[in-house]
Amino acid sequence: MKVITGSSALPGIILLLLLAISCKNEAKIESSTSVSSTHATSETQKTGQAFIKDDESSPNVLQIAMGSPDHTTLVTAVQAANLENSLVNAGPLMVFAPTNEAFDTLPAGTVEDLLKPENKAALANILKYHVTPGNYSKEFLKKFKKLGQANSQDAMIEVKGDDVYVGGALIIASIPAGNGIVHVIDKVMLPPSE
Repeated sequence: MKVITGSSALPGIILLLLLAISCKNEAKIESSTSVSSTHATSETQKTGQAFIKDDESSPNVLQIAMGSPDHTTLVTAVQAANLENSLVNAGPLMVFAPTNEAFDTLPAGTVEDLLKPENKAALANILKYHVTPGNYSKEFLKKFKKLGQANSQDAMIEVKGDDVYVGGALIIASIPAGNGIVHVIDKVMLPPSE
């Protein structure tokens, strides 16, 4: 039996080390690739301007609604209709935001029915009726008789003393946003039947 010693064993040892290192690197690459693809999959599920995080600018109309405990039903409806990205564009936008209580006054089962996937178009039409281009204060809205809404229908404006009603809904508060204004309203505005 011949024992290999000295420099004749060195190339074999180096080859074994390189092979072992190579296997470990391939495992790391596979591991990081699977993590990257998992991360990419979760990122592609929610894409667009609505999902960009920015701590420095003023909140947009969607962020204001999402941060309000009184507008959780509205936010759920916006998400079900996939309108998040529409509410974060540069605007300016006026959003007439019904409170949770406003949604609660609708006939029983209405909201649940609208949230079904097969009713997405009807839900989007109702939500778009709550949005109009512009950035007008409640006081400035008193000068209008109607507003052209994002669903291509008009919402009538009525003034009673200091109160302003849009589409029959009373404006109860107004919150400036980075891309417009959110007017909180006391009822859900339903588009006129065609």
